[in-house]
Amino acid sequence: MLLIFPPLAKACEPPAGIVRLAAHLKAHGLPCRLLDANLEGQLWLLDQPSGATDTWSRRAFKGRERNIAALRDFATYQAPDRYRRAVSDLNRTLAISAAASGVVVGLADYQHKTLSPLRSSDLLIAAQQPERNPFFPYFNQRLPELLADIGTVGFSLNYLSQALCTFAMIGYVRRQYPAVKIVVGGGLVTSWMQRPDWRNPFGTLIDHLICGPGEAPLVEFLGSSPTPNHHVIPDYSPLPLADYLSPGLILPYSAGSGCYWNRCSFCPERAEGNAYQPVPVATVLADLKCLTAQTAPRLIHLLDNAISPSLLRALAEHPPGVPWYGFARIDEQLGTSGFCHDLKKSGCTMLKLGLESGDQSVLDRMNKGISLELTSRVLTNLKDAGIAVYCYLLFGTPGETVVEARRTLDFVARHHEAITFLNMALFNMPLYGDEAAEYGNQPFYEGDLSLYTSFRHPGGWDRKLVRHFLESEFKRHPAIAPIIRNDPPQFSSNHAAILCGIL
Repeated sequence: MLLIFPPLAKACEPPAGIVRLAAHLKAHGLPCRLLDANLEGQLWLLDQPSGATDTWSRRAFKGRERNIAALRDFATYQAPDRYRRAVSDLNRTLAISAAASGVVVGLADYQHKTLSPLRSSDLLIAAQQPERNPFFPYFNQRLPELLADIGTVGFSLNYLSQALCTFAMIGYVRRQYPAVKIVVGGGLVTSWMQRPDWRNPFGTLIDHLICGPGEAPLVEFLGSSPTPNHHVIPDYSPLPLADYLSPGLILPYSAGSGCYWNRCSFCPERAEGNAYQPVPVATVLADLKCLTAQTAPRLIHLLDNAISPSLLRALAEHPPGVPWYGFARIDEQLGTSGFCHDLKKSGCTMLKLGLESGDQSVLDRMNKGISLELTSRVLTNLKDAGIAVYCYLLFGTPGETVVEARRTLDFVARHHEAITFLNMALFNMPLYGDEAAEYGNQPFYEGDLSLYTSFRHPGGWDRKLVRHFLESEFKRHPAIAPIIRNDPPQFSSNHAAILCGIL
């Protein structure tokens, strides 16, 4: 079998999903190859003559090899202006190289001018016309090298930015290799399939769609019997680990799927009914010890929606020997100063925290299970311990108006010294969440594959007003503007954990 991670996603670390699946297949005696077409495709596109005539584009193309090398050199991250220039020039080179295909391509996104990944009809068009995809010359050359003796191809489709390229590659395989079976899974496919109104529009194109964790279903599809509760350590060695756009290997590792809290209102995980399935803590520690010995990473990226309190304690007591970061919930454990210092000693460089709001009534309506008093303590403790904070805020929820949003502004401003990075998102109502009917369903994103719906805000604070507040007040606050400028362009939190020791 050939497992493919298609364009386009951030190419700064290996794709953990196909690595985990491959290790599971091999443990069941099923041979498997891996292709990170996202990384390879972007490096290929960066090397294509663009015919650009403006000064910036010519300069960016000329310096592409130097800029790629710069993102693999830690010294670049110690010079923020040099880092930003390298990212900007590479992003420009990708955009110019793909412009003739009617696509806007960047280091973190892929947008077609007429086709939408939210419409199944457009995805089918992408499959029918693969030669119109900007990556077609790459996979037209690369896939024949790998498919000569392959009976099944699996695609890992996790993000909307991958969808059109995934279907272009699927269409190519279906046309050129009609006997090959095609399987597609991943986070985005799971979200589609968990819609109550799901009707598979791809039945003539794709042989099998997988919802949720793919290990057991894939083993069964390939004609074998999965071993119950069989854990296999991921094996990253088949991938080109030195080629990613980071200064050394960032090792991604998932210690569980779903969220252990799973109570927040409006949460897509809860709306989709995804159960929390943790890997035993002792197994996680053993895996990390083995993987760090094998790959010598610069950084470990824990992919969990929220690292469990028990795993945080275990990491503090048994450091993995490599710096690490990940998402954590604000809880009493982090409200203890000594524990935060222990985390720092264990190698924790940054924690991503989903604060969402600086107003207690909004947090309560969202059932976040946190208080602002506790949040203040956690932020103070992490700052004193030397752990950077990547803080996530959510504006425009039904329980918030500009009054509550200004309280969030005040809270962030008061704690600006403890917040290293900020992510500000506009609220999207999950289409089939429990709360959607209460506020009225209206078209939001046009397309039968959309996962969100518009809604009538009870306070009249619509998206236009939210955007105006963010641009005219929040981002311009003198204590907040410098935090926003810290955010690494394109790569955001994936590179923030590298920069946080420098800022």
